[in-house]
Amino acid sequence: MRILVVEDEHRIAQSIKKGLELEHFAVDLAYTGIEGYDLASSEDYDLIILDLMLPQMDGLTVCKQLRSQGNHTPILILTAKTQISDKVNGLDTGADDYLTKPFSFDELLARIRALSRRPRKALDSVLAVADLKLNPTDFSVSRQNQSISLSAKEFALLEYLLRNPGKIVSKDQIISHVWNYDSDVLPNTVEVNIRNLRNKIDRPFSKLPPLIQTVRGFGYKVEDNHV
Repeated sequence: MRILVVEDEHRIAQSIKKGLELEHFAVDLAYTGIEGYDLASSEDYDLIILDLMLPQMDGLTVCKQLRSQGNHTPILILTAKTQISDKVNGLDTGADDYLTKPFSFDELLARIRALSRRPRKALDSVLAVADLKLNPTDFSVSRQNQSISLSAKEFALLEYLLRNPGKIVSKDQIISHVWNYDSDVLPNTVEVNIRNLRNKIDRPFSKLPPLIQTVRGFGYKVEDNHV
């Protein structure tokens, strides 16, 4: 899951980024409204955490302009404002949730997970293709009821594939969802991670049909080919 945090207080922004990365999220930071708006408009995010009091362009304007563009990425407004009218304005502008400062990281995490359960299209809490299951809440993966241990990037990659069952996703799409905007991703990084996934998801279950498919010249997909 890829998250954009738009927060002008560097200490808070870095703290959120560090905490979310420990929870296996890919996180990009923006410190001004314009920078946040540009990233949200040009990149594909699963969630935006947006402060209201921002330099150059305030959070309400960022939210309003994104929604006017048809951008339906879930937005969680984060602000020190506590007036009911401020919350109403934020939600009426198109935000999906509202969290006031100071806040506990556990509450922020709970709200992120709640929003991730109602994104742009309905998703099951447990993702599954055939006998392969992934639970985004407790980061567990299993096949044939056998637990599978994955690295953070392998988990994020598999989650993205399982959120698009049967759909071909390109390397560029994978990179944009699994890695941060400023990550130095080598051309074969996706291939290496796909190979690692196959070694854990498919090869130990050689008597079963492989689930991770390569579509030459296009990308990868997860699909149950068992007839």
